[in-house]
Amino acid sequence: MKDGIIKSSEYRQFISELKARVSSARISAARAVNRDVILLYWDIGRGIVEKQEQLGWGESVVEVVAKDLQKAFPASKCFSPDNLWRMRQMYIAYSNTEFLGQAVPEKLKAAGDGREGARSGILDLLAVVPWGQNLLILKKIDAPAARLYYLRATAQFGWTRNVLLNQIKAAAYERAVTEKKAHNFPVALPEYLADQAEETLKSSYCLEFLGIRREIKERELEDRLIERLRDFILELGYGFCFVGRQHRLTLGEREYFIDLLFYHRFLKTLVAFELKVGPFEPEYAGTMDFYLNLLNDKERAADDNPSIGIILCAEKDDVEVEYALRTKRNPIGVAAYRLQSKLPGNLKGKLPTARQLSEAVRDAFLRSR
Repeated sequence: MKDGIIKSSEYRQFISELKARVSSARISAARAVNRDVILLYWDIGRGIVEKQEQLGWGESVVEVVAKDLQKAFPASKCFSPDNLWRMRQMYIAYSNTEFLGQAVPEKLKAAGDGREGARSGILDLLAVVPWGQNLLILKKIDAPAARLYYLRATAQFGWTRNVLLNQIKAAAYERAVTEKKAHNFPVALPEYLADQAEETLKSSYCLEFLGIRREIKERELEDRLIERLRDFILELGYGFCFVGRQHRLTLGEREYFIDLLFYHRFLKTLVAFELKVGPFEPEYAGTMDFYLNLLNDKERAADDNPSIGIILCAEKDDVEVEYALRTKRNPIGVAAYRLQSKLPGNLKGKLPTARQLSEAVRDAFLRSR
C-alpha cells in the first residue's frame, strides 16, 4: 500500500508542492529576519547620531556603546565598534536630502520636505538587501546615485556579495548611465518584462579575464568563454544559468546552432548569445530573429516568457543597430565586448610591453647572481 502511494503521480505532485511551500516559507523567514536586522541597525545608527547632535557626545561614544552592547549580548558578533560605525554611516548616508532626492523625488515634492516619508521608502529598499551587501556598497561607493543603483540592482536580482563586488569592479553603474543600450525590447516585450530585460542587458561586456591580446576566430572566443564560464556568468549578471554551447535546433532536414544558450531564472526566459569577432552587421539581426522563432516554437516551456537574443560583437553602430532591429518581432539586444582595458591617452606608448618587462626581470635576475 505504502509503495503504491509513493509511486503514484498524485503523491509526487503532492510532495513537490509541499517542498515548494517549505522552500518559500524558508525564504520568507530569511527575508523577515534580514528586514528586522537592517531596521535594528538603522535605529542604532540613528540613535547614536541623534544623541551626538542633541547632547554633544563625541565620537568616543561609539566605542562605549559597542562595549556595553557586547557585554549585554555576548553571543552576538554584530556589535563591534567597527560595525556600529557602519550603522551610523548607513543612517547618515541614506537620510541626507541629496540621497533622498535621488531615490524618491516624487515623495519629497508631494510632501513638501517629506523627509520621513522618503526615509520610509529608503528603509523598504535597504531592508531587502543583506547587511553584507549594504556594507560593501557603503565601503566601495560614494556617489548617492551610484549607491542607489547598486542597492536597487541587488534587491531586484538578488546579487550575492561576490556578484555585487564584481559588478562594482566592472563599473556597472558608470556603464549603465554613460553607454547607450541597443535593443528593441520596448516593442517586442510587454512593458513590465521589457524594463526587466533592459536592466539585465549591458551595453558592453568586459572580457578581460580571457587574457586575449591578439586577433582570434569566433570559435576560439567561444572556447575561451566556456573555459572561463564562471567568470563569464559573473560578467553577465546574477540569474543566468548555462544551458549549452552550439545548441542544436532543427527545421525539417536542416540543422542550426546557437553559439551559447542560457536560461534566466528571474526573467523566466531562454537567452541566446551569438558571438561575432568583427563589427555588427545588419544580417546578424535577421539570423537571430530566425533562431528565436525556432526556440519559441521548439524549446520554450508553456510558462516561459518569449526568448531573448543577444548579439555580442567587437563593436557596433547604434544607428545601424536601430535600423536592423526596427522590423524584428523578437526581442534582440546588441552589445559590444571589451578584451582589455583602454589606457588613458597620456599613458599610451609610455608603459613597457610584456616583452620589455620580461627582459627587465631577466636582466635584474642575472645581475643579482
